[in-house]
Amino acid sequence: MNDSTPVIVAARRTPIGTAGLALRDVDTTGLAAPVLGALRTDLDHEGDPGHVVLGNCMGAGGNVARVASLAAGLDVSVPALTVDLQCGSGLAAITTAAAFVRSGTAEVVLAGGVESASTAPWRMWPPTDGGAPQRYSRAPFAPSDLGDPEMGAAADAVAARWGISRERQDAYAVRSHSRAASARAAGRFDDELVPLPQLDRDERVRSTLSAATLARLPTAFTTGGTVTAGNACGINDGAAAVAVVSEARRRADGIPGLACLGWETVGVDPNLPGVGPVPAIRNLLRRNDITLDDVGVIELNEAFAAQVLACCDELGLHDERVCIEGGALALGHPWGASGAVLAVRLFSQMVRHDGPELGIAAIAVGGGQGVAMLVRRVG
Repeated sequence: MNDSTPVIVAARRTPIGTAGLALRDVDTTGLAAPVLGALRTDLDHEGDPGHVVLGNCMGAGGNVARVASLAAGLDVSVPALTVDLQCGSGLAAITTAAAFVRSGTAEVVLAGGVESASTAPWRMWPPTDGGAPQRYSRAPFAPSDLGDPEMGAAADAVAARWGISRERQDAYAVRSHSRAASARAAGRFDDELVPLPQLDRDERVRSTLSAATLARLPTAFTTGGTVTAGNACGINDGAAAVAVVSEARRRADGIPGLACLGWETVGVDPNLPGVGPVPAIRNLLRRNDITLDDVGVIELNEAFAAQVLACCDELGLHDERVCIEGGALALGHPWGASGAVLAVRLFSQMVRHDGPELGIAAIAVGGGQGVAMLVRRVG
């Protein structure tokens, strides 16, 4: 820790909606601007930030962060950057902000991510040889000759490779919903939420979900596979962001926060992208000379129960320690925002509720990458 250490001192998110439902008409600006505005209110004595960084995967293009920051009422002099690391975009935006602060480029940065699957534009390849334009749902994650599986098929491959049974996946998904429902009922999400006119609570959480219900669902992606719509995340809309300041600024303000001790981005086999968090977390632990036993809060993005469980098995981590207030299987996975949602969840558990000293957020990325960040409670 020194004066230039980046520290998260505020964290907010929208309720997460299911694509096509409550937030179906809210675009990325409508999602991100209220979150940025709430953070600026949280830091009202700070004035405008020195920079804004937002992650986004499927928006209309352009500089989503710039449009959202201006819509939030930030001054035109505040620069804004949009980053795309697919599902890791929100966490990559926060680590970029941390690097800005640590380098002295900016003393206060608002960073996070946003995704509106509901309003994402249609994408077309141009016509060839006089044919019609070809619609596609996503750009390539990796060259096809290396392997570029759809994420559901990749999760089935991970389940098969690590021997993760259907029953274990379903049980984990039920637990995620149960934990999220309990946390919501206890008001654990209240301080982090920025209610929207269309939605004031997470839309996907099911308090009565059972393993028997999930057992009736067919497999969704691969013949003979084990991944279903019940043990996979939804398609979702939402935004999340944090305020990152220097330790000198935090100490002067006399407020608690989460010091960003380190972050890591790694590459893995594009055919098994779900285990990307494993080497990222191992590298962080090794560089900081700690073990997972030293870490009190662990937030792994729950894109699929299979990939979270495979990561846990590979790391020797008991899966009951992961996402103790529910994760993306229950809350949802708004792709470009999900990494930032993890950081918001760390903040709520560690700072607002006087939590443990150390926390880790980590997320897998399509194309075979992983992002992880280690934080320490300070103040």
